[in-house]
Amino acid sequence: MRRVTPLLPVLAAAVLLVAGCGSESAGSQTAASGGRGTADGQTPVSDPGKNGVRITAMSVPSPARAASELSATYEVTNDGTQALTYTIVFSFLSADGGAVSNQRETVRNVGPGRTVTRSLTMGELPAAAPAVTRVKVLEVTSVPADEAPAAPGACPSSGIRVTADQGDAAMGLRVVGLWVENCGTGAYKIEGYPELTLLDEAHRQVDGVKILHGSGGISSSDDMDRPPQPLTLKPGERARSVIQWRNTTQFGTPVNAPYVRVVAKPGATPVTVTPHLDLGTTGKLGVGPWQTVDEQPPQQVE
Repeated sequence: MRRVTPLLPVLAAAVLLVAGCGSESAGSQTAASGGRGTADGQTPVSDPGKNGVRITAMSVPSPARAASELSATYEVTNDGTQALTYTIVFSFLSADGGAVSNQRETVRNVGPGRTVTRSLTMGELPAAAPAVTRVKVLEVTSVPADEAPAAPGACPSSGIRVTADQGDAAMGLRVVGLWVENCGTGAYKIEGYPELTLLDEAHRQVDGVKILHGSGGISSSDDMDRPPQPLTLKPGERARSVIQWRNTTQFGTPVNAPYVRVVAKPGATPVTVTPHLDLGTTGKLGVGPWQTVDEQPPQQVE
């Protein structure tokens, strides 16, 4: 498999920070001069928020380039009926609206009806980076807390860690790796293909997409078209399945499925990952068999 590159656009090559998943006018705020500061020196901001995430205050020290002192406070509110784990991409912006730095934050296990408050601090910026004056929420995804991928370095009670990498995109062909790792103490047997359920932004099942075992004619791939073999993963070993699709758009309504619920084998605990499938109007998703790999999983997408 080719070296993966993020499917989501990288807005800046510096540390990541906060952004509101709406338009800049709604989710981007400037710390008001002369406003009443909070106890930690932050200035409250007015942010309507989006998808349950709202920026409440930020500090822009003078000079604004003093990144170690620049911070933002935000709230995550779960209006649903089950506990959710949120992944948020924040972006700190310059005066002209350009993205200076982006940061991904995960807020785990927010109960229904609860609001939690978190803060983040921007790391060091390159010497030539412009001063940061605004902050916005760039993206918010949420999955059921009991289906969220394990935190990096953590091993779930099942002893099996399931993740998705950031994928590879070229010439309209999308490729994402699904990984299963035995982080437990016993052997783990697996065979065949992962069972996948595609979900839309509202976590509803996406219908009308054929999930095909193998490359499905989407592109030629010897790895994807190999017959599945029974595997026994020892502690520390891992296997990978590849999913691929094209984002071609012709007649019909384009299909987007930001969430994929993965069941590694029959009876396994489902894990919901967020590879953001932009399936266009193709109506097809190819899934390769589980195969053992020696390499470490690339950076995961929660």
